Amino acid sequence: MSTTLKTYFTKQTQAAPLAVFRVFFGVMMFASIIRFWVNGWIEKLYISPKFHFSYYGFEWVHPLGNFTYILFAICAISALLVAVGFKYRVAIITFFLSFTYIELMDKTTYLNHYYFISCVSFLMIFLPANSYFSFDAKNLKKASFYVPNWTIDSIKLMLAVVYLYAGLAKLNSDWLLKAMPLKIWLPSKYDIPFLGNLMQQEWVHYAFSWSGALYDLAIPFLLVFRRTRWFAFIVVIIFHVLTRVLFPIGMFPYIMIVSALIFFDASVHHKILQFISKIFRINKAEIDSQIKTVFFQKKKNISKTIIAFFLLVQLIFPWRYLAYPGELFWTEEGYRFSWRVMLMEKAGYAQFKVKDSVSGKQFYVDNSDFLNTFQEKQMSFQPDFILEYAHYLGEHFAAQGHENLEVYVESYVALNGRLSQPFIDPTVNLLQEKESFKHKSWILKFNDDIKGL
Repeated sequence: MSTTLKTYFTKQTQAAPLAVFRVFFGVMMFASIIRFWVNGWIEKLYISPKFHFSYYGFEWVHPLGNFTYILFAICAISALLVAVGFKYRVAIITFFLSFTYIELMDKTTYLNHYYFISCVSFLMIFLPANSYFSFDAKNLKKASFYVPNWTIDSIKLMLAVVYLYAGLAKLNSDWLLKAMPLKIWLPSKYDIPFLGNLMQQEWVHYAFSWSGALYDLAIPFLLVFRRTRWFAFIVVIIFHVLTRVLFPIGMFPYIMIVSALIFFDASVHHKILQFISKIFRINKAEIDSQIKTVFFQKKKNISKTIIAFFLLVQLIFPWRYLAYPGELFWTEEGYRFSWRVMLMEKAGYAQFKVKDSVSGKQFYVDNSDFLNTFQEKQMSFQPDFILEYAHYLGEHFAAQGHENLEVYVESYVALNGRLSQPFIDPTVNLLQEKESFKHKSWILKFNDDIKGL
């Protein structure tokens, strides 16, 4: 085994696929940041709200007021520098740190693809993605036609993890046997040209559910094998374009489409680079002829160890939900950062009561006084949001002079088309509960059973 691994880590492959991935990743990230800015979401999501929900352990990360615009500008500029491969190492580290900081500023905006971008940009810190077709490669001592094979395979494995875990997560009774939540979402797309009427058909809901699970589970393997690669890539395009049409998930479909190119042979990527060269009037052939370092030369470092450990964590981390009792979709303990994509439709109601434990006086809170509509919606069905908000209310009213405070919540949640059920124990003073990785025993039991992974 050790000999096999040693042989594998000495193998080299052409650098073009890694260069194309770097270019497209940087361009897509730059476009994403600009899109976020132009749509006014920086102001709406990070500056206007009075309160922001934080991730456990990252409570110190918060928006920077109007300086948040500078943070986004730094992120956009670093993405562009990554694309062109200028001061690549500094650029990709800056992008990873700035983007991840943005991601951590408010838990309300959590999306799987934000996490994916952070994961990929972290990987890219340790990859020689600037060794070919980059400004850095103008220094011929840093240029190379070849890179270690594992550098490209690490990105392929990251993509495979995303797809396979998303597919495994769909193997549950709600998704396969009830076509939930697609049975709720698809009929609302009645106004889509040509597809609107089709979206009303129940068989379509089941077809989308089953084909979605099959797609996620099969696509990594279809992309790996040369005979099925082009067919798989066409399916990738169709699948992600369709999801973009049906659901408001931003740039993610396009990111996944261009990321799938990493599975193709170097000859395809050289054609892509040649196309880019024509657009920007770059003489690729002349630049290639000047590269004297054909094989990648690099001193021993810990990059392989860091990447191997990181990918191992990605393989193990999504299974942490098994350590918690109860239904995952109900408690959401271990749900985030596990590539569970669009599996639930939850709607909640949460009415908070603030009480003086000595006098017995109490009053109810108008959530709109503290949260915007989007924040209130997300808070109403996620236990950690409810707990954090309860503590915020306690601190707020304590600062106003109220004493002996207790905070209770009356809450109901509807999951995947079921009737709403009581969610949080209304007799528990949430100010006595602390956020941790332990099971939240004050979440009431889910009165149903969802079978599956």
